[in-house]
Amino acid sequence: MRIGDIAQRAGVSTRSLRYYEEQGLLASERTSTGQRTYPESAVERVQLIQQFFTAGLPSRTIQRVLPCVDSGEASAEAFALLESERARITAAMDDLAAARDALDRMIDIAHNPTAEHCPALREPAWAPLESLAG
Repeated sequence: MRIGDIAQRAGVSTRSLRYYEEQGLLASERTSTGQRTYPESAVERVQLIQQFFTAGLPSRTIQRVLPCVDSGEASAEAFALLESERARITAAMDDLAAARDALDRMIDIAHNPTAEHCPALREPAWAPLESLAG
C-alpha cells in the first residue's frame, strides 16, 4: 500500500506517517522509484500509535513499548515505563489544576476588587498596603 492509502485508511496525514518512520515507530519499503510502500498491517499499527499518542505518550516512549506489542510479551520495564508516564501526566494535571485555581482567584478578585488587591482603590492610589494600616 502507498503512503496516501495508509494515511486515508488510518485517518492520519502523510506527514504523520513520515514522522512515525523518522521516529522508528513504523517501517516502510521503497519501490525502485523511491516511493514508500507499507504492508496491510501498517493500518492497524498506525491506529495503535495514535492510541498511544492520545494517551499522552511521547514518541520515545512509544518506541520503547512497541517491541512488547510486536512480541506479544510485556516486560517489567515496559510496565514501569507506562507507570512512570502516568505519574508524569498526573503531575501535569495537578499543575494545571493549581493554575486553574489561581486563575479562579484572580477572576474572583477582578469581580470583587478590594484595596488589598486593587491599587486604584487605595488612598492615595497605588499607595503600598502597609501605609494604609498605619
